[in-house]
Amino acid sequence: MLKVEDINLTDIEFWNGPRERRHEAFKALRREPGLIRFEEPEVPLVPRGPGYYALTRHADVVEASRRPQDFCSGQGAISIPDMPGDLHEFFGSMINMDDPRHAKIRRIVSRAFSPRMIQRFEDQVEAVAAQIVERVAAGEGTGDFVHDVAVRLPLKIICDLMGIGEEHYDTVVNATNVILAGHDEEFLPTGNPEEVPLALFAAGQTLKELVEDLGRRRREDPTDDLTSALVTANIDGESLTDQELGSFFILLVVAGNETTRNAIAHGLDLFTRHPEQRAALLEDFEGRVAGAVEEIVRYVSPVIWMRRTATRDTELNGIPVREGDKLVLYYASANRDETVFQNPDAFDILREDVKEHIGFGGPGPHFCLGAHLARREITVMFRELFRRFPDIRATGEPERLRSSFINGIKRLPYTV
Repeated sequence: MLKVEDINLTDIEFWNGPRERRHEAFKALRREPGLIRFEEPEVPLVPRGPGYYALTRHADVVEASRRPQDFCSGQGAISIPDMPGDLHEFFGSMINMDDPRHAKIRRIVSRAFSPRMIQRFEDQVEAVAAQIVERVAAGEGTGDFVHDVAVRLPLKIICDLMGIGEEHYDTVVNATNVILAGHDEEFLPTGNPEEVPLALFAAGQTLKELVEDLGRRRREDPTDDLTSALVTANIDGESLTDQELGSFFILLVVAGNETTRNAIAHGLDLFTRHPEQRAALLEDFEGRVAGAVEEIVRYVSPVIWMRRTATRDTELNGIPVREGDKLVLYYASANRDETVFQNPDAFDILREDVKEHIGFGGPGPHFCLGAHLARREITVMFRELFRRFPDIRATGEPERLRSSFINGIKRLPYTV
């Protein structure tokens, strides 16, 4: 049995090791009555902080999520070390904010997602998924499922809705890959660690400038795209600034692209490894696809964790927490909690407890704004794929992203 003292969640090699050992480690941590503290990772140009506590139990992650007044996001949600200046808002937008500012941004953004805009989302998803499948059927694929299918759907949906032309697609993908690279040397500069923050900032700046320029043009000459809706939305005299628009776009393209992209890629890998689950889905696709999508997100947990910081001395399910303590909410562990999910390590699209998963975040103000769109994209993509290619499957092991934050697949060989 794995001992708690042998577990180091900060070590990137822990995340590059066998997935079975990772989940064995989380199981051991969930059995501990208290919270286990870990050293913070070393980040170039950032002072090393005091450490963090790992929340691995479902109940603890849910409780911390629904108490934003006690466990805040404004000191950093997507980085364990405290990032300097406003970098955490630059990359995280609403994810790294607390009320009242978080409520203001979310209120403006939500108003832009009108019923008419949501209907456009849904219609667009079906059209784009059909186009992607037609390209594969015509032999225009590369043999890499991520490139041919998984990355194309969310990227095109987001860019088309924002009004960003196809000539910018590669720029958006490349910048997104850098921002979410984790420790993957394929996307980050090697040799000099101090170049990494500069590369991250440059990638974010590229996305920010792209949408800020578009936003200025849409204020002068609005169209029916999402950028126009965002820059013209006015709630009680408040609207998005250029800075807020740019940061929101980074969030939208990074979170909206990566979560859906990885869920689709992992989905094909899982249906290849578990042919009985593929058979169960195809037996009644429309009746079972909703549960299948939730199970993919639960089982995979595309976003592995988010951070919170205690705003005062308090308790979390009876465990004392001190003001300033950093808490890392491990969705990847909570989604395998045996006190919530029956046989949690099994991939089962018919499981009855799947609705308890928190793959889109826990309850509270930071629940994923794009969860509905993500579910729609995953559903439609697999409907089109299995309708046209019922025998589509992965033909080799996925090439995984070297990251502790995103459970990503970089490449996945496949055949139809």
